[in-house]
This record gives sequence, C-alpha cells and structure tokens, in this order.
Amino acid sequence: MKLPKKATIIEVGPRDGLQNEKNFVPTDVKKEFIYRLKQAGIKEMELTSFVSPKWVPQMQDASEIVDSCMTMDSRDFVLAPNKKGMERVFETSCRSVAVFVGVSDSFNQKNINKTTEEALEGLKPLLTELKERGYFVRACISTAFYCPYVGKIPPKDTLALCKKFVAMGVDELSVADTIGRANPSEAYHLFTLLKQELPHTLLTAHFHDTRKMALANILASLQAGIDRFDTSAGGLGGCPFAPGATGNVATEDVVYMLEEMGISTGVDLEKLAAAIEVVESFVSRPIESGYYRLHELNQ
Repeated sequence: MKLPKKATIIEVGPRDGLQNEKNFVPTDVKKEFIYRLKQAGIKEMELTSFVSPKWVPQMQDASEIVDSCMTMDSRDFVLAPNKKGMERVFETSCRSVAVFVGVSDSFNQKNINKTTEEALEGLKPLLTELKERGYFVRACISTAFYCPYVGKIPPKDTLALCKKFVAMGVDELSVADTIGRANPSEAYHLFTLLKQELPHTLLTAHFHDTRKMALANILASLQAGIDRFDTSAGGLGGCPFAPGATGNVATEDVVYMLEEMGISTGVDLEKLAAAIEVVESFVSRPIESGYYRLHELNQ
C-alpha cells in the first residue's frame, strides 16, 4: 500500500465546527480553544468567518478572534463568502481567505440563493482582487460527491468546477463530502481524477462522518495521493443546508489513525484532547470520537 510519510491536518473546528452551535460560545473560550489547538501542533486552521451576525450569530466576534489569534508560525484562514466579508478581511492582518461554492445548483440555491454559475461569477472580481493583493486563497467545493437534494454528483461536474477555480487563480481546493455519503471507492476515484487533471494544485479532502465512513474515505484518499485533510476537533460541525449531516471527521481520530500507520502529522494527541476539553461543555452535542472517549475513560 503506497502511502505518504507525512500528512497535513487543517483544523476547521473553530469555524466549521462551531458556526451552527445554537448557544453562543463565549469569545474567550474560542480564543483558548484556538490557542490550545495551536499548542497541540496544528499549523493550518480555519479561525472564523466574516458573515452576517444576523444569519450566523456564532461568528459575531470574528474580528476579535482574528485580532487575538493570528500567529506568524501558522496559516490561519477566515471564510469570507462575499464582498462585505472581503472588506472586513482587508481590515485585518489575515492573509489567507476561504470561499465556497457547491457543485450542485440546488444546494447553492438553498444556501446562497444563486446557481453555481452565478456564484462563480460573483466571486471572480473578489478572487482577482485577493490575488492582486497577495492573499492565499482556498476554494471549498461543497457537495463534491452527493447533494442532499439531487443525489449523486457526477465526478466530471466536480472536476469542471475545480478547473474553473484553478483558472481563477486559487491556491488550494478543499473538496468536500458535505453530507457524509461518499464511500471509499468514490473517494479514491474522484481524488485520483483530480490529481491527474490538476497535478499542480494543492488538494485537500474534507469528509463528514454522517455514516461513519470518513476514516475509510481518508484511507482511500491517501491511496489516491492526497495528504491534506480538513478535520474538526471533537468531530464538531454540521451543515444547516444538508439535512441529516453530522459533524466533520474528528481530528483526534484522524491523527490517531495516521500516526498508528506511520504517517507523521506533527500533532500531539494529549494536547489535542486538552483543547477539546476547553470547548466541550459549551457545545450542544456530546463529543463521541473514539479517541476522546478512551482518553476520558483513562483519566
């Protein structure tokens, strides 16, 4: 089995993991959570998102989070889905920005009231400005495998959207199984295709664990040549526009699996568990990852 010697973990818990929590997580708790994650060895992380507090009240403290949590030794992303969000980014020291579009028209219309093509057209001038200003840009490709409204997404459609983003100058593609329905065969097939067609693009796999297939899909992606993975400490997260979707795959379970397989992540599992403890009592869903449950039993 051909596998990489190293893999990069991109922690999405502070943004993707917390954004849909009904109860507001105190800003100081978020800051401590982020600090502890960095202490555990996380070098790339989604900190927050510049979105309307009316629609995503959890992210109302985005500016304070960025001002307090940016560090020179890590790549810290913020999500900025539109012009207003970009303008707020430009007021901060953040130099890495994430945008998102779903492959599925139906998903985009439910989410942002635009078709896929309309969403792309709206992003073009924003991406141009970001690149002219020297920003690192990641494009998050939602519903890359399945859509909750129309079902299976043809791989050629995902590839086509990815190619459009590459043509627009993005630095990274985060390709997401948004509703956690993909299987290892599908993961291997799509990422093999993307690696072949986009050999010079940074590719990241983003799996949700709705059907407990995320770790198997990560293994299949490793075999396809992928060595970057979005994960969420404690398995936090979900998607309000993807009915039934659970959280992202748990960072601690991914790190444990990779390290046991001899693939270095640079992440300290004990310190990672300490980061999860910071936020555990403030989230609505219990932490159910395998590694964390065993860690708690052994305390």
